[in-house]
Amino acid sequence: MIRASLTKFVLPLAFAVGLTATPALADVESYAIDKDHTSIVFNVNHMGFSTFVGEFTDFDGAISFDREDPSKSSVTFTIDMKSVETNVPKLDEHLQSADFFDVAKFPTATFKSTAIEVTGDNTAKITGDLSLHGVTKPVTLTVTLNKAAKHPFFDAYVAGFTGSATVTRTEFGIKTYAPAVGDQVDILINLEGTRQ
Repeated sequence: MIRASLTKFVLPLAFAVGLTATPALADVESYAIDKDHTSIVFNVNHMGFSTFVGEFTDFDGAISFDREDPSKSSVTFTIDMKSVETNVPKLDEHLQSADFFDVAKFPTATFKSTAIEVTGDNTAKITGDLSLHGVTKPVTLTVTLNKAAKHPFFDAYVAGFTGSATVTRTEFGIKTYAPAVGDQVDILINLEGTRQ
């Protein structure tokens, strides 16, 4: 269950996408995550009655973009699992417990890219290792570059992305109430990064 999920599991994002349109600078560029304009949201089926939505509010990440060879670019993201928020305090506590994320043992989730495939003018697939609940498995994010340009209010170059993925939580050992509470967790990451 993830706000980003995954996405600091967005983290998590696809600076290999479309950034060749930015002004020519160094071959490798670094971007810092703008946490104030980034969100990691998850949703999961709740017994067929509704789709339940939550988020993670504490995360960080970094992107390195290689202009000469975008496939050598990289994305890393880390999420503080204690930052899960559902607007239901008792549920937040339960999600942090050993029944679900077990944050006492596994305080963070991480995503580290292993491959980037540019699929269109402004789209890419980013595959990486997601470490969650003590288990590491590959996850692929489908990413769209929304815009890359100089910020209209500040002296900064900004790129914005939307990324999505689906995670099977039982594969990461998070099995409580599955499948009544959905095993498939959809993650949506909206991210802004500032070129350093």
